[in-house]
Amino acid sequence: MDNRVCVPGTSLPVEPPPRRSRRWPRRVLATALAGGVATGAVLTLLTEEQPHGAGRPPAAGPPAQAQAQAAQALKAVTWGLPAALPQLGALIGQQEQRVREQPKDARAWAVLGAAYVARARRTADPADYPRAEQALQTSLRVRAAQNTEALDGLTALALARRDFPAAKRYGEQALKAAPKRWTAYPPLIDAYTGLGDYKNARATLDKLLGLRTGAAARPAVMARASAVYRDRGWREDAVAQLTDAASAAGTPAEQAAYLTGLGQLAWERGDLQDALRHFEAAARLDPDQGAALTGRGRVLAALGRTTEAYAAYRAALAGHPSPQDACELGELYEAHGMAAQAREQYDRVKELVRRRMAAGVDEELLIGQFEADHGDPEEAVERLQAEWERQPGIEVADALGWALHRAGDDEEALTYATTATDTTKGGGVRSALYAFHRGLIELELDEQASARRHLQQALRFNPYFSPLQVPVAEEALRALGDVPDEPPPSA
Repeated sequence: MDNRVCVPGTSLPVEPPPRRSRRWPRRVLATALAGGVATGAVLTLLTEEQPHGAGRPPAAGPPAQAQAQAAQALKAVTWGLPAALPQLGALIGQQEQRVREQPKDARAWAVLGAAYVARARRTADPADYPRAEQALQTSLRVRAAQNTEALDGLTALALARRDFPAAKRYGEQALKAAPKRWTAYPPLIDAYTGLGDYKNARATLDKLLGLRTGAAARPAVMARASAVYRDRGWREDAVAQLTDAASAAGTPAEQAAYLTGLGQLAWERGDLQDALRHFEAAARLDPDQGAALTGRGRVLAALGRTTEAYAAYRAALAGHPSPQDACELGELYEAHGMAAQAREQYDRVKELVRRRMAAGVDEELLIGQFEADHGDPEEAVERLQAEWERQPGIEVADALGWALHRAGDDEEALTYATTATDTTKGGGVRSALYAFHRGLIELELDEQASARRHLQQALRFNPYFSPLQVPVAEEALRALGDVPDEPPPSA
């Protein structure tokens, strides 16, 4: 941005804190369906016209084809695996008809709710989340005992809404009800990770790996192991697990999801060609894989193929209108001096966040990140401090540290930035952005050796990590000058 000033003691441009302006609603937690609401009220919800927005799948086709697609999606939803959008559409249509005919069928309600969650994740349409909650709570009311399908669905819904305490609660109930069932473990690992409980996340993974799972389940187990290894900084192990998962995947949608993950791992280590190869392969297998399209745009921008990058982002947002992706596109426009286009995307971020919050999604992390970089750092601090109290994961630690830095409190900022980057404090992931944030905070505190080390680390991890921040990191290192002769500290 152009309205930047220099902070005394550094040569780095830092934006002045803007005038405070409350532009976001307060966090709206998902509210469980009241116990007194009758099943008929939920059936009424299903008969209401559902909007066919961006990413909404077309009709499944002839009855035989729809039945085959529904059967494929049923297996994927039951196991928590990726499913193609047409298959999910067929399954939802089938289950909606089933619960109208058999409103006391607890399993049908649970499958319907889980399918709504899966579709919402694929389309980024939050309207499916309230439907999912009502279907899953109805399932529990119809059959409370040993209803692991409903508990699994509620865990998935809580994860999709970034409500990690609720995900932990439902996930632990599901695991207690059926401790030998492998599908209970992966969502619980995600819940522990979101809460910053890495010890329990790793212990739960160990238990999952100790189970005897069939060949069809092993790709999903390997993918979950890859995510935990990535968070520990074990990049090679993460890649190996996810490569094997992609090779053994049972469906194109599942394989596309794992290839997208491999693309993201390649991006995080700055390997542009490998990342592009995986993202494009994923998009060929599953054209509705929004994360692959966004990843492709990210890589094309880093390769200097900017016009193609804009098109890739716009294609991703057309089918998967994610506020994170809109923010990325806005920052790409801003980095290339296209202020009007950047503002349009930032306005889109705000609208998408409002819609998601109205559907019960916790967007405090994204709001905090957005406000720290593009709005009011003090509001970012306020929101992220509350989020840290509720679910203290590494992402929140990094975001809060950066927001505190942007608000001028670098002493406290360093505490959180250290948590996000220090393996002894849980921050094992090799994130260029986290290292960059810590480096700039240390620079403001005149800890030049440590600042230099972390800024160099950021560019070594991924020299393309942000179109806006990479030039800042490079400028900071130039200002710091040559590396001194003494060896760097071991910490």
